[in-house]
Amino acid sequence: MMKNDRIRILIVGCGNMGASHAMAYDQLKNDFEICGLVARGDSKHELNKQLKANYPVFDSYKVALKESKPDAVCISTYPDTHQEYALAAFDAGCEVFLEKPIATTVQGAKALVEAANKSGKKLVIGYILRQHPCWQKFIDVAQGLGKPLVMRMNLNQQSHGYMWDVHKNLMKSLSPIVDCGVHYIDVMCQMVRSKPKQVSAIGARLTDEISPDNYNYGQLQITFEDGSIGWYEAGWGPMISETAHFIKDVIGPKGSVSIVSASATEQGATDSVDRHTKTESLKIHHAEVDASNEFTQEDQWIHFKDEPDHLELCMREQLYFLDAIRNDVDLSDHLQDAVSSLEVVLACDESVKSGKTVYL
Repeated sequence: MMKNDRIRILIVGCGNMGASHAMAYDQLKNDFEICGLVARGDSKHELNKQLKANYPVFDSYKVALKESKPDAVCISTYPDTHQEYALAAFDAGCEVFLEKPIATTVQGAKALVEAANKSGKKLVIGYILRQHPCWQKFIDVAQGLGKPLVMRMNLNQQSHGYMWDVHKNLMKSLSPIVDCGVHYIDVMCQMVRSKPKQVSAIGARLTDEISPDNYNYGQLQITFEDGSIGWYEAGWGPMISETAHFIKDVIGPKGSVSIVSASATEQGATDSVDRHTKTESLKIHHAEVDASNEFTQEDQWIHFKDEPDHLELCMREQLYFLDAIRNDVDLSDHLQDAVSSLEVVLACDESVKSGKTVYL
């Protein structure tokens, strides 16, 4: 592949995220050429219709990798296939865009990073919040609130219909606090710039439709070396409450900052992929008081009226992937962050099942 040639990209997994990434590649036709769609079911045909295209379709990833001869692979399958599929892509000489979590074990994640480094190919992880201007500003403001920080976040989804099937399939590999938690632990680590020290977590199995070994509601607590603490909650299923599904809040000695999203808290919004990247506004509160203990500054609002939608965020992820390939960007920190956030959420999963605090 020459530096300015279009990158032949194989789409593996054509569900929610796979379809979104495929649409992004389709709109970036000057840089990417979709050379195949891989899925076990009908989603690949539906995606072809959506794209108004006739891209080659495959049931088998192994066959697709051999026959389509891609330069790069976009993997948006269930997490238990991530390590195997990414390793196969590196063996085939491909660059890899991989949805989170990077693997289902820390050992697997480290093996992937090692394989990427050995192959000389790029491995970019789908941390979509890193591309969002409001989340970037949220992290920036939080870093100015002093230490320690108290970070409160959740992502509860009252899933039903198709999304409940998706979540039940996901829970064959991992729990909600692992799948979604890697995003928010990554955010917390960026805010505090301190190492996680210990975690504790609890979980509950609220349905007989999942394995007795798993749980569809969980919450974790994390302590950092600088004294900062974080709380995260995630639940999936038709029984999950919509009342408090959107909390993105950070408190420090100098005040607090919160993401406030009216549309993300609308009735029926909790199982929408797009709603969970919606932000709309930041509310910044200043803690300074005068001699009468009255606040010296009014709360400040930052409104994001033209924030990117889900497709635009996916396009930004793929432009980041493109830049990494074209300009040989050093992804060492990016990959270390992915491994670290996975290590924390898997320790939380261990804490749920053992009932004990896990020291990192």
